[in-house]
Amino acid sequence: MEAPGEALSVAIDAQQVKIETDRVRAAVNRQGYTSGVAAGSFVDKASGARDLGFGLAIADFLLRPGWGPAQGALSYSRDRAVHGNLPKQYVELPQICTQARVLPCRVTPGADFVAVQQWFQWTEAAEGFQPGSRWEQTLVFPQGRRYFFAADRITSANDVEGLIFRLDLPGHLKHDQGDNFSAVYLSYHGAIPAENFRSDFPPDARYLYQRGDEPPEYMIRAYHTRIDGEAGPWLAGITLEPAVVSEAWCHQRGYVCFIQEIGGFDVKAGQSFGAAYIIGWFDDVAEMEQVACEFRGITGIEIEGETYRLVGGDQPSE
Repeated sequence: MEAPGEALSVAIDAQQVKIETDRVRAAVNRQGYTSGVAAGSFVDKASGARDLGFGLAIADFLLRPGWGPAQGALSYSRDRAVHGNLPKQYVELPQICTQARVLPCRVTPGADFVAVQQWFQWTEAAEGFQPGSRWEQTLVFPQGRRYFFAADRITSANDVEGLIFRLDLPGHLKHDQGDNFSAVYLSYHGAIPAENFRSDFPPDARYLYQRGDEPPEYMIRAYHTRIDGEAGPWLAGITLEPAVVSEAWCHQRGYVCFIQEIGGFDVKAGQSFGAAYIIGWFDDVAEMEQVACEFRGITGIEIEGETYRLVGGDQPSE
């Protein structure tokens, strides 16, 4: 364990961008398993806790509702253990995290923050669509915070009814019979003890969120870490505009799978939509809710010179 210091630094090489603030350390992969914050690299300097999965704010692909026809590699699996009975079909691939392999990167070091921007254009499309939709992700690591800001923005190359972007938020949780966490918290459900994740179950069996007439007051998904058997901090992913979330899973398939989908909007080619999140360390749920209130309604991040700006707006937009 180490006490917070005053460091704000960034180091860049061909493989990673490594960031350190006074409160956290993190790394962003430029190659290999890409997008978001690299697995095991997000460290709370006060407690020594680190993320327990495959990474944070990890990007996947574009979908739309309904079962589609078999299209070879573009066929969406109907394995209930993986996807449940939740009909979807691919619009564009590949899966960014596992198959993009290399992402361009822009790093902006400010006086009190470091920002990392990455982007990708999908190269495969289902029948009736063309590839070329653009994903952009902005991560901002500010001094004085145990969390970072993240935002995804999708610009569609197609007219699509109900276009969906899938990501992992905050990120999947690897464990062995609940050995390294004590509970999961879902703002739309409540606290769930770790023992409920000892056996596999499909996404639609428990804890499924689907957008209804009224979005929840908060969209918070978190797990409570254990450090050497003792209670550690919570690692939470907070979507700052709950209405942009169309569906969210939290199920067990060898690990706790935190899938979240944003959008579900009818879009025209050239239109964009997106979401913004806070991902980081918290002492309790009340602190998560306080931060969610402070930044409620934010859907994007803009980098302007050596500053950043949190922005909101209607969806979708030009």
